Amino acid sequence: MEHSLVLEELPKGWEIKFFCDICNKISESYQPTTDGDSVYLGLEHLEKGFPRLIGKGSENEVKSSKSAFKNGDVLFGKLRPYLRKSVLVDFEGVCSTDILVFRNKENAVNEYLKYLVHTDQFIQHAIKTTAGVQHPRTSWASLKTFKLSLPPKDEQRKIALVLSTIQQAIELQENLINTTQELKKALMQKLFTEGLRGGPQKETEIGFVPESWSVAPIENVAEIKASAMSYTQLANENNQDNSDLIIHGVKVSDMNIEGNEIFFNNSNLVRFLDEAKIKRTVPSYSIIFPKRGAAIATNKKRIAREHTVLDPNLIALIPKNIINYKYLYWWIETFDLRMITEPGPTPQLNKKNIAPILMPLPCLSEQIEISGAIDSVQNKVEISQAKKKLLTELFNTMLHKLMTAEIRVNELDLTELEQTLAN
Repeated sequence: MEHSLVLEELPKGWEIKFFCDICNKISESYQPTTDGDSVYLGLEHLEKGFPRLIGKGSENEVKSSKSAFKNGDVLFGKLRPYLRKSVLVDFEGVCSTDILVFRNKENAVNEYLKYLVHTDQFIQHAIKTTAGVQHPRTSWASLKTFKLSLPPKDEQRKIALVLSTIQQAIELQENLINTTQELKKALMQKLFTEGLRGGPQKETEIGFVPESWSVAPIENVAEIKASAMSYTQLANENNQDNSDLIIHGVKVSDMNIEGNEIFFNNSNLVRFLDEAKIKRTVPSYSIIFPKRGAAIATNKKRIAREHTVLDPNLIALIPKNIINYKYLYWWIETFDLRMITEPGPTPQLNKKNIAPILMPLPCLSEQIEISGAIDSVQNKVEISQAKKKLLTELFNTMLHKLMTAEIRVNELDLTELEQTLAN
């Protein structure tokens, strides 16, 4: 199947072109020097799936021959093109030879070119033309034959402006997310050492805490256990007729499912079973985290939404009645699991490593207040994350529809769009 952006009905003023008709591939070799100060860009500095930079390096950090680029060039990662790594640069520098340097011709606008190489059609063409199993790369020889319908330059500029406006709105939400996350981190540090009310403090084994608080090992506030039923046993169970008792089976990989950032709201294994089976699970509101393998270092912790069966690589803290589950969760979020990991070929931690960990323990009512204060900041994070998700979907939709003329820029009110995105 040919992947192209050639339209069946060509709008007035649009022309069918090959990719090489609208840009050149720049092949200017550059040998870095140890005392050089040119900006260096590797694939690691280009964001996956979004046309922007996430970092910069320096030529004195690299040795082998590189490619030079200039202000206004478009860079495209030819290694594993399915990663969609591309960017329009506004400075001069050098880049990895796994990055192709494109420079627009007179009939093309570089801002438009930046978004063109991010389209599904261009990426699919690039993927189709890769060579190499371990390190699949596309090439200029393959990309230059990509066919497209090119709008006039004025329309190119307007298309790029619309997409750039949405991109800026996405970046604004990301900045808000990062800022609010930092605020939450600082708030948690303050609350778990000073509480909500301030006042006199006392020195303990874990540092200063309010005088009214105690310090307790985790084994005093929570049971540390796995589920009695194994993940395999749950998978082999059949759903019970007329049962509304839900059991989730979770693995480390389930932590990465969308919607599972704090609670296990979703699971790849779900069964409806009777009360007897429920007793062999860990209950809802247990705190779950990895106990074996490289996943420990991710420091991911989740809260069980339903009765849950754990795979052998997970362990749970089941809160006792002296601790609020959300307080326990937010505190354990601040704890680095790597500090108690037993070394070896396969990293692991067990009950004996977790049980003696000391934590601050205010009265139950203050625990609830503290977790509520953290929740309120987390809610702001989630609002921005939801906005970012919607904006990203809008960006992808508009990218497709503008490039295929399903939507024409003269049909859009750019002022209204900017006002909408600002809200």
